[in-house]
Amino acid sequence: MELTIIPFEFKQCISLLKATGKKARNLRQLMDSIAATSEESIFHHTYQYFLKEHVFEYTNDFAHWAGESLEEGAVAEQLSNVDPYEFNDVDSLRGRLISVIDGHLKLFPEAREARPGDEFCFNETVTLVFPVGIKANNLAEFLMAVRIIDPSSLYYHFFEARTRLKGASDDFSQWFKEVFQKDELARNIRAIDPFMHNLEEIREHVAEAVEEAVRKDMEAMELAGEDA
Repeated sequence: MELTIIPFEFKQCISLLKATGKKARNLRQLMDSIAATSEESIFHHTYQYFLKEHVFEYTNDFAHWAGESLEEGAVAEQLSNVDPYEFNDVDSLRGRLISVIDGHLKLFPEAREARPGDEFCFNETVTLVFPVGIKANNLAEFLMAVRIIDPSSLYYHFFEARTRLKGASDDFSQWFKEVFQKDELARNIRAIDPFMHNLEEIREHVAEAVEEAVRKDMEAMELAGEDA
């Protein structure tokens, strides 16, 4: 049966930053503010951490601030172990973050204060999504495109999609699986750990997986031609 090819349309996102005016000087204030701040702010400081330049030791802004500004390494590590993609909604993620900080404060109630000017500032963003005018009809075209698209396009399809699709999948692996029945390629893309790589490394790992699939397809075609 002939496959119906649905082109992959690359999209890009930009985030417009908005200050909320809320600040925290210590972990107790951070916990109270996490409980009261908007879902958009929680989303910005966790999911969108990977859209920014970040330190690999941490996986969200809260952990980053606790580790770097407060030098609270233990709670920073615990906060970094919170995977936002494990939760179905932001409020569930909010609850886990609060639980981690609360548990730490019960053991170490004397909260350290950040230096003046180094407080945690709560922000939120408005995210705009738009097509970039690049489409791929096959794996070879996808491979060429993924090497040149903007990093924010990688973020949208690889990271943001995990929230949008309500699962561990991403736009790339879903397209490979649903359009081409490339289950192995889809698994290889999903196996890329989003916490262990920056966006350019994600790009390279995706390109390597697709390039390997293209190579296997070409070898299969050559063998079929020899057998004909």
